[in-house]
Amino acid sequence: MVERIGEVVEKLKDLVGEDRVLTSMEERICYSYDATNQKFLPEAVVFPLSPQEISSILKLANEHKFPVVPRGAGSGFSGGSLPTKGGIVISLEKMNRIIEIDPENFTALVEPGVVNIDLQMAAGKYGLFFGPDPSSFRFCTIGGNIGECAGGPRAVKYGVTREHVLALEVVLPTGEIIHTGARPIKSVVGYDLTRLFVGSEGTLGIVTKALLRLLPLPEETQLLLAIFKKLYDAGKAVSSIMKGKILPSALEFMDIMSIRCVEESLNLGIPEEAEALLLIEIDGDKGSVERHVEEVKTICFQERALKVDVARDKREQKALWNIRRAISPALVRLKPYKINEDVAVPRSKIPEFIEGISEIGKKKNVIIANFGHAGDGNIHINVMVDNKDPDELKRGKEAIEEIFNLTLSLGGTLSGEHGIGIAKSAYIGMELEPSVIEIMKKIKDIFDPNNILNPGKVFG
Repeated sequence: MVERIGEVVEKLKDLVGEDRVLTSMEERICYSYDATNQKFLPEAVVFPLSPQEISSILKLANEHKFPVVPRGAGSGFSGGSLPTKGGIVISLEKMNRIIEIDPENFTALVEPGVVNIDLQMAAGKYGLFFGPDPSSFRFCTIGGNIGECAGGPRAVKYGVTREHVLALEVVLPTGEIIHTGARPIKSVVGYDLTRLFVGSEGTLGIVTKALLRLLPLPEETQLLLAIFKKLYDAGKAVSSIMKGKILPSALEFMDIMSIRCVEESLNLGIPEEAEALLLIEIDGDKGSVERHVEEVKTICFQERALKVDVARDKREQKALWNIRRAISPALVRLKPYKINEDVAVPRSKIPEFIEGISEIGKKKNVIIANFGHAGDGNIHINVMVDNKDPDELKRGKEAIEEIFNLTLSLGGTLSGEHGIGIAKSAYIGMELEPSVIEIMKKIKDIFDPNNILNPGKVFG
């Protein structure tokens, strides 16, 4: 970090108070990892309560040239919140106030440490909701959602986080506090710095307040479960539903590998020959929901679904969603280590993409489990390997590179919602032109001339 770490820690304590600076090994280990299961130990962890405290910390970092890594709940899959260069972690978990819910203007003003589900519950009291609903919504924070431009199942209809952020208060890496955006839905004054910060993975600034757009809760919601004999048929059904001009609020895909991992909880009578299922949510006014449910059922049977069921009540809907959200942690039943990627392709290419992944798995002799947000083409690829077997791990990494090549050949992108972080930084040049990467690096240099804030992320 710096030669005189003790001196810096004492200054941090002077800035925020001794009780909000952690330095013991046990405490620092708790902030050394995220959902990638990689570990990098910080020198200290600091819990600010205001933008002014964050500003002071960043000015100290520029003076002593030590890295600062902002962190929400540490639930990311790309390594964006890992202190890979040491330094200090700024944990935003104590900045967790919902400052205002404005039901007349459909907005919420929040601090970055607010947990997604807490915002949903607060907005729900006014008949409103926040669009982004990542699978980690029970513990991920709004600051992390903004940093990664999170999506979730509802993104197919309601969009990802960038569509829901109206304005931001941000502390720049050099310590300046700025405000971007505006309260009205429409604002075209100057460059759109708000969108620049959304998805910047904590490399350009630390968000300290966010004005978020809320939406009215739908009158009716129905959830369908469609089971298919062939993976390809499930992919075709996704494409056909969207071509039928039906816009589900969620359209989730699960292959048989994913299903079997949580099969004990399912009790859905899935036929042995089934290879995939779709979870399809329709919301809106009651009349249109009922009509679209019947249309979706017809399309699924036309695409050779074995079975299509509609959840009978809210309890069944919740049980099905809990199963979907349980898949990712349950995959360790297949192999002890997963290489997790969240590529996205155009919806029309999903059948071809799914078949291509299957062929890559056979060729490399590795287990690949697939699930995710098929409605917007965002499929979560999980290459399952034994990381203590060097040959299998090598084949797994080779499979990932082939999947990336397949994704790009179909007009897709290397990340739909998880971000680049350190997990994909080696591959960013596969998608972006050198001149584009250079422009991005120049933007980083302008905001962060001393490379203080979250160094080593995105560009490696």
